[in-house]
Amino acid sequence: MNWLTDFVKPKLNSLVNRKDPPSDLWTKCGCGERMLYVSDLKENLHVCSYCDQHMYIDFESRFKQLFDDEKFELVEIPIENNDPLKFKDLKKYTDRLKDAQQKTNQKDAAHVATGQIGGTTVCIFLLDFKFMGGSMGQYVGEAFKIGCQKAVELNCPFISIASSGGARMQEGLVSLMQLPKTVAACNLLDQKKIPFISVLTHPTTGGVSASFAMLGDIIIAEKGSMIGFAGKRVIEKTINEQLPEDFQTAEYLLEHGMIDIVVHRKELRETLSKVLSFLKK
Repeated sequence: MNWLTDFVKPKLNSLVNRKDPPSDLWTKCGCGERMLYVSDLKENLHVCSYCDQHMYIDFESRFKQLFDDEKFELVEIPIENNDPLKFKDLKKYTDRLKDAQQKTNQKDAAHVATGQIGGTTVCIFLLDFKFMGGSMGQYVGEAFKIGCQKAVELNCPFISIASSGGARMQEGLVSLMQLPKTVAACNLLDQKKIPFISVLTHPTTGGVSASFAMLGDIIIAEKGSMIGFAGKRVIEKTINEQLPEDFQTAEYLLEHGMIDIVVHRKELRETLSKVLSFLKK
């Protein structure tokens, strides 16, 4: 037995060729103060255990948090992403879509699922901010419409969970027309007497806040969420005045009567369950 080749050499090779640790073990809190262990963050519903900031949570984790026994059924959205304007800036829109799909393993920003919350059947429409900022284009508008139609079909409450930077720039007027389309879908819910609960998360801005997100019969917001249309700095420069420090926060909107409830993410499921129970009466 040659101990140099059979023992020493493999040991040296293992040291030289040692693999780097996975890059997704740690992440930084949004406040920039702390490094957080990702597995601990997931267990805490993606809420920082130090500063309590509500961080990004993916659509699947959100569905598992809200639905009873983490059981839900995704509703198919039978529309393909396309490029109606053949749009190109620094990169083709079709390439941006492909990149987003590869990075997130999602078809687009919108997801619709059915299941139960507190024993009540519901249909949930959700925007995932990781996919192009949760922006609303024709796919998202169609998904919202299908979600509303599904709620009517099942005769169950409809819940929207928004997290978006607004309308999708690359789709231009097509994207803009999703605002009246989603409003029309909300009118369908109203006509059929289907309860509509809108949940606003960080951030909910632009065309999404200007359409369906603010039309809920009951509007709930997660603690600390930024909610508004144009950005705070844009408004300050336009009116040449300084706005309050807490302007466009969930708490500010609650204080001024724009929304009904502000909840911690850990209490969202229980709050929805209570609201749904109340609506049954």
